[in-house]
Amino acid sequence: MKCIVVLLALAVASQALKVPLMKREKGVQGPYVDPGLKFASPEVQAASGATAESLLFQGYYYGAISIGTPPQSVQVLFDTGSSNLWVDSIYCNSKACNIHQKFNPQSSSTFQWAGKSFTLHYGAGGMTAYLGYDTISVGDVTVTQQMVGLSETLNTNETPFAGIVGLAYPQIAASQQPTLMDTMVQQGVLQNDFVAFYLSRGQYGSEISFGEVDNSKITSQVTWTPVISQSWWEIMMQGFQINGQETGWCQQGCAAIVDTGTPGLAIPSQYFSSIMQNMGAQQYNGMYYISCSAANNLPTLSVTISGVSFPIAPSAYIQQAGNGYCTFGMMPTSQQDFSGRPMWILGDVFLREYYSIYDRGNNRVGFATAA
Repeated sequence: MKCIVVLLALAVASQALKVPLMKREKGVQGPYVDPGLKFASPEVQAASGATAESLLFQGYYYGAISIGTPPQSVQVLFDTGSSNLWVDSIYCNSKACNIHQKFNPQSSSTFQWAGKSFTLHYGAGGMTAYLGYDTISVGDVTVTQQMVGLSETLNTNETPFAGIVGLAYPQIAASQQPTLMDTMVQQGVLQNDFVAFYLSRGQYGSEISFGEVDNSKITSQVTWTPVISQSWWEIMMQGFQINGQETGWCQQGCAAIVDTGTPGLAIPSQYFSSIMQNMGAQQYNGMYYISCSAANNLPTLSVTISGVSFPIAPSAYIQQAGNGYCTFGMMPTSQQDFSGRPMWILGDVFLREYYSIYDRGNNRVGFATAA
């Protein structure tokens, strides 16, 4: 399918909204965990030996929604790599829940129990949540009777946010939970069924836009590419270049998941080691490092999507680690997608460089150079 390059017009202001996002500052670096395990089956996750603490909440950008009547504000991760909506609740006494202000359904006059629950698996553990219905507000937009999970157990690292708004397709949602975007469109508060992200390098300045593209945040036209599996936001790349030289790894196409909840750029294991070796990287505790003085000599990486090249400069995939060393914002994954293809993940390292649009109405993803 040949995709054209177009500029998306702004939606009518009354049918669109923006929510500012904060960037979580990186904490203590834990042991390496395959980022592709986020998308693997519970059986594969458990067999990996990874723990719940190491798998959940890899994303760094979060913002506020309100739940209930009167509204209770909750900080959530807006995640294109999952589909369930859940928040920490008063029924959860896990360490990860207790650091947050928890949602109390008993204080909401509009809350109703759904009479069922769900479990999300993360490695050897996971989380459980009760399901209910309540009013959800995002910015100035409000929907009613949105199904939301209330955490009962949560075995993860502590985070500055207290829940997730899943923005992938409803087909992968546990307990067939309708997504927030589904409800927004069904109740007519959004005419356009898409969401867009601008991720800044600093702690502030990032935003998520529902139903519109913020043209002030882009400096190029939008390149569209079709979704190949209506589960995650999975697309095909036609090429991967190192300093402009085609590697040939994507001659038959490379399947890539576009995920705001993955901090780095995940590359299939069979290619990753040769990249690190050629760059002169040193490995420690599953992470890869290089002297910051040598970082300026690293190559520019590029991916080809719908015939358009998207460069990723060293400044995008390198960050300071201390003591004169820099770390790579890339990691290997040995996971495959539903069709058995090696999995690439275009996470925040890529998405800080390129404004991204997730268009459910037309089953496509758009990219434009970020301002």
